[in-house]
Amino acid sequence: MKPVKVGICGLGTVGGGTFNVLKRNAEEITRRAGRTIEVVQVAARSNNPLCDTGDVPVTDDVFAVADNPDVDVVVELIGGYTVARELVLRAIENGKHVITANKALIAVYGNEIFAKAQEKGVMVGFEAAVAGGVPIIKAIREGLAANRINWLAGIINGTGNFILTEMREKGRTFEDVLKEAQERGYAEADPTFDVEGIDAAHKLTILASLAFGIPLQFEKAYTEGITQLTTEDVNYAEALGYRIKHLGVARKTEQGIELRVHPTLVPVEQLLANVNGVMNAVMVNGDAVGSTLYYGAGAGMEPTASAVVADIIDVARTLETEPGERVPALAFQANALSDYPVLPIEQCESAYYLRIKAQDHPGVLAQVATILSERGINIVSIMQKEAEEHDGLIPIILLTHRVVEARMIEAIAALEAVDSVINPVVRIRVEQLD
Repeated sequence: MKPVKVGICGLGTVGGGTFNVLKRNAEEITRRAGRTIEVVQVAARSNNPLCDTGDVPVTDDVFAVADNPDVDVVVELIGGYTVARELVLRAIENGKHVITANKALIAVYGNEIFAKAQEKGVMVGFEAAVAGGVPIIKAIREGLAANRINWLAGIINGTGNFILTEMREKGRTFEDVLKEAQERGYAEADPTFDVEGIDAAHKLTILASLAFGIPLQFEKAYTEGITQLTTEDVNYAEALGYRIKHLGVARKTEQGIELRVHPTLVPVEQLLANVNGVMNAVMVNGDAVGSTLYYGAGAGMEPTASAVVADIIDVARTLETEPGERVPALAFQANALSDYPVLPIEQCESAYYLRIKAQDHPGVLAQVATILSERGINIVSIMQKEAEEHDGLIPIILLTHRVVEARMIEAIAALEAVDSVINPVVRIRVEQLD
């Protein structure tokens, strides 16, 4: 069989790793793919000292790769939205298969890209877009294809997980750990995408589409960051038998799809509660298989390259397969995607952790309980601490049963209107994952 010829656009961390893995494991890859895979062109603005491209032609024009008649597969690793989108659509227009690690591109423009790819009869691989080297996309799209997926929940941003792990284990503040994460290269100089949940929402959008057979709808994902979390809440959660994780949660209900990223209390005995540092993990619950967990490195030079190369091998294996006989990009046939709605956060349901600070007056606890009860919110447990020395306020910590968010919003507004309650009331969602 003739070789598959690859052009790599972007020779940064992932691009360099992809080149190195293809070169180092060439013999093994050929045995798996049934044909050789050759890198015939690279587009890069600068050299990567960790990657020796040898005699492979290098250009600074990514579109030269998309237009190169010798290239069968374009690997987009430049990141961002604008140029990446133009590059991918141009490569597809030229009849080339595309592999990308760009979760933002897929989450925002994936519907357009997949429609164009179907029109042209080419494949788009994006395993590396979610959870780095963890093959979660293949698992949902193929391994769990017999299942009706009920829900999935994941730690899909390593930066946020590192910050929360350090806060819990060492009692450090958010600001202190974020600074270290930036120094280590885990977080960007502008960490907004990581700490505000945007990066995780990109990935969750992709996973939800694969799980439930709906179009990609990133604009409907609810995101809440971890910047307001304190060591105080981390410690209270631990005392109650929970750990706080920045989770992406997608759940199918009778009303629609919940699609949300936020800090979450997870029972300490759950596997997800014990995923620490920069590691990623996704738990998927299917009606036939039950709950399964996928764990591993969510970023890094070679873990992410592993997923990119796996996609290239998939393309090599199915080059001669008729387009209609290939595995659909979003797991479901394109004409069978559902218009099942994505719910606004007010219609989503979860249990809650509430931390209320109140003046040391008689009857405050009774007022709190009454306000919740009047709105049909049942208390699972309650913990009242001694008045704090620096301000004389009493911390009241509650766990509630599951309730629709709109009711909790109303209850918190009523709590904050109580004279002896000091604003704001801290609210963190709780998921049992059972």
